[in-house]
Amino acid sequence: METKVTKFGSLPDGRVVNAYELRNSHGLTVRLINFGATITHVFAPDRQGRLGDVVLGFDELAPYLGNHPYLGCTIGRVANRIARGRFTLDGKTYSLPLNNGPNSLHGGISGFSRKLWQAEPIPRAAGVRMSYRSPDGEEGYPGNLETSLVVTLAETNELVLDYTATADQPTPINLTNHSYFNFRGKGTVLDYELMIAAEEYTPRDEHLIPTGEIKPVANTPLDFRRPTPIGARFPEIKERPVGYDNNFVLSGAGLRLAARAYDPQTGRGLEVRTTEPGVQLYTANFLDGSQIGKSGIAYGQHSGFCLETQNFPDAVNHPHFPACILRPGKTYRQTTTYQFNAR
Repeated sequence: METKVTKFGSLPDGRVVNAYELRNSHGLTVRLINFGATITHVFAPDRQGRLGDVVLGFDELAPYLGNHPYLGCTIGRVANRIARGRFTLDGKTYSLPLNNGPNSLHGGISGFSRKLWQAEPIPRAAGVRMSYRSPDGEEGYPGNLETSLVVTLAETNELVLDYTATADQPTPINLTNHSYFNFRGKGTVLDYELMIAAEEYTPRDEHLIPTGEIKPVANTPLDFRRPTPIGARFPEIKERPVGYDNNFVLSGAGLRLAARAYDPQTGRGLEVRTTEPGVQLYTANFLDGSQIGKSGIAYGQHSGFCLETQNFPDAVNHPHFPACILRPGKTYRQTTTYQFNAR
């Protein structure tokens, strides 16, 4: 178990971005950078024990500074969409930058994914602690928010993400990681088998905003209660571009199983557990080959899948959704684990 620190690059203002490599005794290796608290690489074994990189990303810093679809980033202050970039809190209405049609998405124009986090390795462990202070008014959000993310790699091949945050004013919060998984490192993920531990989902409108309803997944293309190839029900999906960008209501409470994914070709698999009430399945519907990733691979449509553990989209505007307001004196806590396996 170890953590190795190297320089990954420099920001235009000269601040250094470091890479943190976590490795356990089985060879499982995870690399992160403190720009955006971003997971850049995960080297996991296949059924023959051969290591391969299973997340989309870039080999250099420059593409992370440009326009990209949040590859591997930590998302905040509020993940997912807020309708019309507006919410009312304690009688005051707040307006946020619109960066996704009529909505505010993933914290706004310059959310947590575009910030340089403070970082330090955890002594005598494969782990790193990252922190970011979001000032009052940043991207339109009220209050100073102190956020901490502790990332550790266990001998059980679990990558553990522990988030905490405190604020000096009431503010919405919803943190997640936006890694895109591809167990082969290239091609599409449509034949991967996926199970999501959800009996229900939140229907949405044409702008991908929840209607406020909660409906059963049974007899819909969103029924992943049993392992199903990701693309198996694409013919039933009428939206374009075709694919999933949906919030699932997870069963149970506490740290519990959210999803399992498996690639029959390589034998690589993933189990996701979380304390969060929902998980957003996104199948890279909007990737179009213009993003050139690691090893010169062009990331096309459906070249990855995301399992974004989080609160429900637009929860700040739906009082009956799980609460997303953090108040002074309280601590936001969220844990998500990714356990890699092969068979």
